[in-house]
This record gives sequence, C-alpha cells and structure tokens, in this order.
Amino acid sequence: MLEKSLKGSLGYWAWVLCLLGIISVGVICYIVQFNYGLGATGMSRDVTWGIYISQFTFLVGVAAGGLMLVLPYYLHHYKDFGRITILGEFMAIAAVVMCLLFIMADLGQPMRGLNVVFHPMPNSMLFYDMIVLNGYLFLNVICGWVVLHSEYKGIKYPNWVKPLIYISIPWAVSIHTVTAFLYCGLAGRHFWLTAILAPRFLASAFAAGPALLMVIALIMKQTTKFDVGRVAINKLVTIIAYAAILNFFFLGCEIFVAYYSQMPGHMHTIDYLYFGLADHITGEVFNNLVPFMQASVIMGFAGIGLIFIARAKESDALVAIACSLIFFSFWIDKGLGLVLGGFVPNGLEQITEYYPTVVELGVTAGIWATGFLIITFLYKIAISVKLENEKTI
Repeated sequence: MLEKSLKGSLGYWAWVLCLLGIISVGVICYIVQFNYGLGATGMSRDVTWGIYISQFTFLVGVAAGGLMLVLPYYLHHYKDFGRITILGEFMAIAAVVMCLLFIMADLGQPMRGLNVVFHPMPNSMLFYDMIVLNGYLFLNVICGWVVLHSEYKGIKYPNWVKPLIYISIPWAVSIHTVTAFLYCGLAGRHFWLTAILAPRFLASAFAAGPALLMVIALIMKQTTKFDVGRVAINKLVTIIAYAAILNFFFLGCEIFVAYYSQMPGHMHTIDYLYFGLADHITGEVFNNLVPFMQASVIMGFAGIGLIFIARAKESDALVAIACSLIFFSFWIDKGLGLVLGGFVPNGLEQITEYYPTVVELGVTAGIWATGFLIITFLYKIAISVKLENEKTI
C-alpha cells in the first residue's frame, strides 16, 4: 500500500515539496541549536519550558482527540463514522510523532532521552509519560494499518486486533491524564496545582483534535472525491461544540476559585494572561500574552456559536470556519498560555517573560511540517484504498 503515497497530482507534490522545504529549515535551525546549546532558545532560569513543551502539551490533546472517533465506531458500532475513523487513528500517529520530536528538541541533546530508558524512575511522571506516549503510538500504528490493509485485501480485519483497539480507548485518556499530572504534580507552580487540570485537558482534547480532523476532511472533500458523509460531520461537530463548552466551563471554575478565594498564586497568573500583571517593585506592566489569550477566548466562543449555526444550515464552509476558530483558540490556550503562564510570577514573585527565538520558531515549524507530511502520506494511502474499494463495490 505504501506505493499509493507516491502517486498524486501536481498539487499534491507541490504540497509535499513545500513541507519538505519547511522541514529543511527546521533541520538547519536544530543544527544551530544542537551546536550552540539551549542558549539559542528564549528559555531561561525562570522559564525552563518554552514553545517546545507547550506544543507538546497541545499535540498530546490532538492525539487523544482520536478517541472521539474510535469509541463510537468500534465500541458502540456507530457505522456512520466508518469513513473517518481511520483518519483519526492516522492523525494520532502524526501527533504523537510530533510530541516525541518536541521532547527531543527540548532536551537539547537527544541522547538525554535514553536516560528515561536506562535509568527509569517509577516515582517520576516523565517515566509514565514515555510509556503511554510510545504505547499509544504503537497501538495506533498496528490497529490503523492492519484494519486498512484488511480493507485493501477485501477481508475483515483479524480478531487479534480487537483487544488492541479496545485497549487504545482508555489509553487515549491516559496520555493526556499523565501529561496533566506532569504539571499539577509540581507543587511550586500554583497555576498548575489544580485537580481539574486533567479534565480540562481532556475536554480541550476532545474539541481540538476532532476540529483539526474536520477541517482536513472538508479540505479533502473539495480536493478529492473522498467524503466522510453528512451524518458523520453533524455528529462530530456536535461533539466538538459540547467539548469546547465543557472546556470553557472548567476555565470558568478556575477563575471563580482563584478570585472568590483570593488565591494570589492563581490570580496573578490569570491576571498576567488576560489583563497584564504589574511588577510589585517597579510597577512595570508585563502583558506579552494578553492579546493572544483574549483572542483565544473570542475565537473559542465565536467558534462554538458558529458551529451550531453551521450544523443547522449544513454548510461545509461555516463548519470549516467554526472548527478552525476552535482549533486555534485551544492552540493558544494550551500551546501558549497554559505552559508559559505557569512560570509567571516565579517563586520569588518576580516576572520573567518568555520570547521564542528564530531558532525555536524554525524548529517548531519544521516539526509541525513533519507531522503534516506524515498525515499527507497516510491519508493519501487511506483515501486511495477506500476509493478503490468503493469502485469495486
């Protein structure tokens, strides 16, 4: 089946070459970082996690979002998701690969990643994060490829795959739960020290992941003959909308607890993210994330409102716009605000703002391009197989 990814139109290969160009830029930037060290990034003593870990955190949610397709199709036998489930599994593969690449980039020297393997510490959440991420990647590769290959051969997938599919369902929940525990297990960071962080992670994951998948599916509908079906679109956008609403409800709970209880550690970070925070000594106001976080809230609520209108009118264009708004809203929320905001202020009540360098942005763009290249090849194979089967039928 791999040969199907090597056949495509001129537009297909132009897209692939564009991604390869961005990946090349990312490789060059990573070589600069590898030779110079993490001093080439914008991270510092006070901000030890930057854009690499923030992107990793967001992409774990994108990977976990595939559960919203696997669960209805395999466990509840909702056959209307039959054409889109494989896309969710393949998107999870690309997302987990990007997660691992961002971790390697953040380590500075990739060989340091072997420390988790050769010197495991069962009391460390990083140890369990390594297990759940690699395990989820393995499950999606095996399940997705075997099911698609069986469809290519015109036979039913073997029974031994079923247990792995069922295991992947709670495993999808575990990858984002363990990632949340990485943060809320750090008692010195008040903003992350909340029991609701894992549910909030999962709610945003079940909105952002399917939202990205829906946008890609609608693009493919316009550029190929592959259509996931109106019923699947309507059901999936409903899931996206309610998951997004639940995420904002959890955010509202955090804000209420912080300000009603007057918890300084929580209030100061929320102030910094949404309104700006003044230094208690100099009086200087720090607000580099405020425009992004305010835009995140506006886009999120606009996307939720628009998605119900789009569903009622059955408009693919409105669905694409609504899902794009929700996706970028949560990308800002988790891909910028959650991680970077947790470091402000530090333990000494000092404020150090983080600005990514050109090197970091280049590496980040390269990793994202790698993920989209993986999605491009996998989706090309999946769509080719399904369209060929439909012709024979």
